[in-house]
Amino acid sequence: MRLTALSCTLLLPLLAEANPFQRLFSAPKPPPPPPPPELTLSLRHLHAVSPTNDIVFADVAHPALAPQSAHHNSHSLRTRSTRVHRPRSQEAFKSARLRSLRKQESQNVDWDEDEVDGPDVTDRATLLELAKMTYDSYITPADPDWYEIGDEWTTHYPFGWEPEADGFRGYVFATEDNSTVVVSIKGTSAAIFGGGGPTARKDKLNDNLLFSCCCARVGWSWTPACGCFAGGWKCDADCVEQALQDDSLFYPIGTNLYNNITYMYPTANIWLTGHSLGGALSALLGATFGAPVVAFEAPGDRMAARRLHLPSPPSNLHITHVFHNGDPIAMGTCNGPLSACSIGGYALESRCHQGRRIIFDTVGKWGWSVDIRTHVIKVVIDQLLTNGTWTEEDGSEIPPLMDEEEDCTECYSWDYGDYKNSSISSMRSL
Repeated sequence: MRLTALSCTLLLPLLAEANPFQRLFSAPKPPPPPPPPELTLSLRHLHAVSPTNDIVFADVAHPALAPQSAHHNSHSLRTRSTRVHRPRSQEAFKSARLRSLRKQESQNVDWDEDEVDGPDVTDRATLLELAKMTYDSYITPADPDWYEIGDEWTTHYPFGWEPEADGFRGYVFATEDNSTVVVSIKGTSAAIFGGGGPTARKDKLNDNLLFSCCCARVGWSWTPACGCFAGGWKCDADCVEQALQDDSLFYPIGTNLYNNITYMYPTANIWLTGHSLGGALSALLGATFGAPVVAFEAPGDRMAARRLHLPSPPSNLHITHVFHNGDPIAMGTCNGPLSACSIGGYALESRCHQGRRIIFDTVGKWGWSVDIRTHVIKVVIDQLLTNGTWTEEDGSEIPPLMDEEEDCTECYSWDYGDYKNSSISSMRSL
């Protein structure tokens, strides 16, 4: 076969390769995947609980009605596909919960598995925006520390920030098309954590009921949050669980809030976020309704979920806890009679979390000491999530996602049983 000058010219580049026909017959490289979609959310409502335990809202001017200030009123968040499990019927969920609580009997709950757009928890900027939303739930827009999300509030509607307001509150953000809503929930306001105010008393009550081993019974000088202590290291299990059922406590109020949000935004994909107590409440509500959650510096919430008898979904991987190991509250080490929490009257003894975790090793990497003052959300915002402050060995801006804790134990010194009824029965037999 004779080769023409033209054919030689075409073959020379191929012959120069080690495998000249690989490029001819190999499949073309796929294009790079598109970047995750971003959502822009605007502040829409402030939510709070009234003195009669009703959920109330205050509307914020829609950015479309005030375009000149719209850039101060929004957050851009990256999304990622998130698998959630939602109870097929909330009535069946409630029935199973009450049956477990009252009769100690299990009841099957049917779950619907779904893929939704949740927050991209591997993206530093997205975590930062959620942390800012969480921080603002502690303060009013007039506060100089307010992160820029707008100050065009209505003043004719009661929204829970008056001096006498003392309950559950936070903010509601939404996308322009109402397809995604983010609810932020305020955490504990107390001088020991760098704050205070009218909600401090109820915040403390909820902390001591949800996160203590036995009604905040730390020592003889303590006033317990409920009467379940049975002497020594004994605690009446039924009593502790019943103490969490009061409608004025924050978990029942949170379920009411979520139902209100679904009524206001019936087709929306709802996310929950919060810090400390607000983060744990977000996780409990996320487990109840199958909503994506990002919780910052929250005490362990798994014990509270069990005491509330929340039916367990097939997976809680839609819940993400973000904290650092210099925070004794999130790590479950702020306990004992000489701890800062105990001195302040808080029995924060839980340590096990639902869902996945992102833990910043501030102790090992930066040499931080374990200090309750690092629990505040501004530490997370300013020292962990601000651009360029944290870098992993592989160049990542945040630590990797860790799987849900399986072998976590807490309150191992306590013995739980039917001590109250036993004591009554013994007295009756005398």
